[in-house]
Amino acid sequence: MISFDPKSTPTNILHAYLLSAVAPRPIAFASTVDVDGNPNLSPFSFFNVFSSNPPILVFSPSRRVRDNTTKHTLENAEATKEVVINVVNYDIVHQMSLSSTEYAKGVNEFDKSGLTMLKSDVVKPFRVAESPVQFECKVNEIINLGTEGGAGNLIICEVVKFHITEEVLNDDNTINQKKLDLVSRAGGSLYSRANKGFFEIPKPLSKLGIGVDNLPEDIKNSMVLTGNDLGILANVDKIPTKDKAKEFIDSLGERYPNIKNASHREKHKLARKYLSFGDIESAWKILLS
Repeated sequence: MISFDPKSTPTNILHAYLLSAVAPRPIAFASTVDVDGNPNLSPFSFFNVFSSNPPILVFSPSRRVRDNTTKHTLENAEATKEVVINVVNYDIVHQMSLSSTEYAKGVNEFDKSGLTMLKSDVVKPFRVAESPVQFECKVNEIINLGTEGGAGNLIICEVVKFHITEEVLNDDNTINQKKLDLVSRAGGSLYSRANKGFFEIPKPLSKLGIGVDNLPEDIKNSMVLTGNDLGILANVDKIPTKDKAKEFIDSLGERYPNIKNASHREKHKLARKYLSFGDIESAWKILLS
């Protein structure tokens, strides 16, 4: 057995071991607003429920390991003392991942991820309409665990109202875990789907994905592409050129001889197929043809 002394282990290595060993972890998809009312949305996997009377959820936006900066969620929670914690199911996992991109302060991650802002009943932060369970919370306390990169900040939240979509409820109004289909976080790029086990999502681009708000309208409003598909397509820093798209379509002649005359819907279905293989660039070229 290999043993480690945390005090002599570099923080980035210690961080990676902790995230891989304590897994899978539930995800708090936290919505906040700043003092001017600007929305922010970001996921955190240092999260759990700690009490039912009163109902208490705790999540921790850690200081960044690489440069010891703090996250907008923490700054907003400190300033406004309110947050909405949305759960993450498989249907929105790629959009959730895109929202974790470190966009500049003031950028609305709801717009970037293509998720819908839903007005809360008690608190100012918006709910994620697509999330099957949403907890409106008041922040009771924030406990800073350190001042160096990697230090956590425990945001202790009291649930003041919560919402559950009927689609995940049994006849007796209990939650059906299979219908809920939650996802959780593990180490590296790994996630776990409650119904099917581990799968991988590449980390968001350091160059910043273009976001769902910058997708062409026909793609954004597709009747074929899912929210997850849009999240994957939006996690690129630039869209292929029309010339590159034409070259690719020409190369598909033997495999898909009718591709040039294919309908809008057929091209979107084919693009989905390429996305399922992880070939995002080819999917883009098909959609642009």
